[in-house]
Amino acid sequence: MVILKSWQKIFALLLVVFMCIGCSKVPSTSYNPWAVISLPTEANLLDIAFTNDPQHGFLVGSNATLLESHDGGDTWQPLTLALEDDRYRFDSVSFAGKEGWIVGEPSLLLHTTDEGRSWSRIPLSEKLPGNPISIHALAENQAEMATDVGAIYTTTDGGKNWKAQVEAAVGVVRNLKRSADGKYVAVSAKGSFYSTWEPGQNAWVPHNRNSSRRLENMGFSQDGQLWLLARGGQVQFSDPAKPDEWQEAQTPELSTSWGLLDLAYRTPQEIWVGGGSGNLLLSTDGGKTWEKDRDVEAVAANFYKIVFLQPDQGFIIGDRGVLLKYQPDGAKTDKTEASA
Repeated sequence: MVILKSWQKIFALLLVVFMCIGCSKVPSTSYNPWAVISLPTEANLLDIAFTNDPQHGFLVGSNATLLESHDGGDTWQPLTLALEDDRYRFDSVSFAGKEGWIVGEPSLLLHTTDEGRSWSRIPLSEKLPGNPISIHALAENQAEMATDVGAIYTTTDGGKNWKAQVEAAVGVVRNLKRSADGKYVAVSAKGSFYSTWEPGQNAWVPHNRNSSRRLENMGFSQDGQLWLLARGGQVQFSDPAKPDEWQEAQTPELSTSWGLLDLAYRTPQEIWVGGGSGNLLLSTDGGKTWEKDRDVEAVAANFYKIVFLQPDQGFIIGDRGVLLKYQPDGAKTDKTEASA
């Protein structure tokens, strides 16, 4: 009996030690600039874009979800399009002035020239490799579309004709990102390698991942530097002086059990990283050190897309209809001062 009690004490002590080790040691941010926006849907949202009017925006997602805002993203109203059913998944939306585009699955392309007051469906070829998952409005009548197997096409006549930019697709991708100057990076479906493409190249260039960890997501910084998120909460940046090499990998929150899902730059030095279970990390020095925004941990969602349209206009998209909006005024308010 004495031996049993001793083992119980040892077990309890080990449990306390284990829990302490599991505690996050990442310092908390001194402010929370994110406000949770109430939405009239629980669909999974996938992308957001605004017209040339920063007050007028659109949200797209699963189940043919299309929401519109006229107040900068504070409130959203659902729109219903004349489609044959509501099982379409709207993956991407983009605007250049009054002209906008939506692409989705299975094989859907929508076009507007009047800021979304009306949408027309543009037929896509049955020979299109894969389903379109990315669209970027470039200028009047001009857009660039990419599919889930890495096929890239451009149009200069409002979608009537499309010209292939690569000779062959790259294969099924987990995700795909485009830089401001038209470069692409795509992570393979299993996260085992990644591929890059830039205008003028005939084909994608494959790259092996630089560690045993599978890739979760990749993208570009504002100056074209590559970043990657790997399994286990790892963050890594390419070397600015040697683009083909990578800096030392970081694990901002060593004890976290939640994966990191997306990364976005608000400014060249301010980086936000979102993950599972309301996990949100901030770096204000270009990724050298990290803090955690614990005020959003209670949000029951995985943060899988972060978008900054301007330094003072940003959104975080989560699952089950969760949307966070960046509040510039909130960013300037220190929590210690607010509670004084």
